[in-house]
Amino acid sequence: MKPGPKQKRAQETYERLLDVAGALLGEVGIERISTNMIAARAGVTPPALYRYFGDKYAILEALGARLMARQNDVLEAWIARHSPCGIEALRGGIGDLLEETAKVTAAEPGAVWILRALHATPQLVHVRLESHRYVTDRLVEAYAAHLPDADRDALWRRLRIAVELGFAADEMLHEETRLSSDVVLEHVARLLQAI
Repeated sequence: MKPGPKQKRAQETYERLLDVAGALLGEVGIERISTNMIAARAGVTPPALYRYFGDKYAILEALGARLMARQNDVLEAWIARHSPCGIEALRGGIGDLLEETAKVTAAEPGAVWILRALHATPQLVHVRLESHRYVTDRLVEAYAAHLPDADRDALWRRLRIAVELGFAADEMLHEETRLSSDVVLEHVARLLQAI
């Protein structure tokens, strides 16, 4: 993935391209989206788009990385808020973390399709895995500070599974129509509080 632009105008173009790509992804799906389609909708030439992205998979990778970074920002704020108050505050605040992450996901253009792309496209799986491992590592640090005798490897394994369950619930909110978001978040929070 190419590094993001540094100049303000270039950053704005880069973000506009990602926003347009996310919206188009929601309209046409992973297979049909193309760089030409994105460029046309964004009002730039294809060569201008290629200054930022090598192909559609680079765009999908950037979309995934941006979504994961925004979700990770939620995690960092949540840890800062709950960790100083102890292990029970961390466990008790899991519902807040799930809800705040879900809001970030819902606000992202094409989020459901971005998440699908991160699962379905072999060259993009690393974006999701790196983010989920980062989340796990940060949670281990927060929990271990209050559990000094805990086996860190065992804690990492338990929290890694919890992280995957939390993200699966986040995806479920955008697809399952037979359960309300509140029900999903409440039940998953209860499951994760037991870990």
